[in-house]
Amino acid sequence: MDTDRHPSPLRTIAILSRGDIVARREATAQNSRFVRVFEALAAAGIDAFPVIYDESFAGAIRDQLLAADGVLVWVDPIHQGKTRAELDALLRDVAARGPWVSAHPDIILKMGVKEVLYRTRHLGWGADTHRYDTAISFRSQFPARLRASGPRVLKQNRGNGGQGVWKVEALPDTEGMVRVLHAQRGSTPEDMPIDALLARCEPYFGWGGCIIDQAFQPRLPDGMIRCYMSGAKVAGFGHQKIKALIPPPPEGPEAPEAQPGPRIMHGPDAPPFQALRGAMEDEWTPQMMATLGIDESSLPVIWDADFLYGPKDAAGADTYVLCEINASSCFAIPEEAPAAIAWTVKQRLMRIERTRART
Repeated sequence: MDTDRHPSPLRTIAILSRGDIVARREATAQNSRFVRVFEALAAAGIDAFPVIYDESFAGAIRDQLLAADGVLVWVDPIHQGKTRAELDALLRDVAARGPWVSAHPDIILKMGVKEVLYRTRHLGWGADTHRYDTAISFRSQFPARLRASGPRVLKQNRGNGGQGVWKVEALPDTEGMVRVLHAQRGSTPEDMPIDALLARCEPYFGWGGCIIDQAFQPRLPDGMIRCYMSGAKVAGFGHQKIKALIPPPPEGPEAPEAQPGPRIMHGPDAPPFQALRGAMEDEWTPQMMATLGIDESSLPVIWDADFLYGPKDAAGADTYVLCEINASSCFAIPEEAPAAIAWTVKQRLMRIERTRART
């Protein structure tokens, strides 16, 4: 075919994020926090436009999304008390009618929730991890596990920003008392009866369906490595000295010493992270896909796996423990990531076109 006389049709992508009616009215690609993604898509021959979402004007958003070839979604699981329940239903409907959605809500429920830590605990990134499916099992099993194995970290299945993540320690020389520290910024340790903690966590079963319980990682002060992925390939890394689940200094949780350090971004070729890159691309991501029943074309165009340092191995090298996968709203991202996103989007759209041409 003469591509000069018969050029490929311009593909359109909607970039969806949460905001109010004012943000919706004023949204442009240039004033968006995703401006670099818009630029990378344009360079790849893809026309992208912003879509601001809120439940109060979801009907108009549906029409916008249906007019696009694909939808890229950046919306947190929980934001100012709002969940993604209505949005996920909308996105499922849109995807069923033709446009490609990333990340699809069904993929998020497989990999972008804390349950993935339990389902993939047998992989090289796994740790001592348990799942409680009911409040009854939580009450009957967690206290004994805490006494037997030392500090634990409880995580609600869906959340962000440290919401519903607790470090729990049994207090010595007491009966049924624990010390807890919430991962949300500004939190301070609390001593309470374990029954009070169990009651505080029980609402998590209603929203997320389960609670995940991991062993606390003593090397937490060494920082967290965020491995950014576009599809099945590493798009970069971020390293940050975090303060979540670390007790604040005597000056209090607002003191400068209690604030997390900056996240230092690196490209995919950064030397300190090549062992982790190899494990992610060659082992852990394919194994996760097989375990969860996800094909490569369904992986989000941008997602990240957050790792803590595990114990050193026999040769003195670092090991890594997965503490979370973010697939709902992975941002900020390394400067190399927008180009990776654009490449993945283009490949997905071309694949869809080939499939449609054969049918």
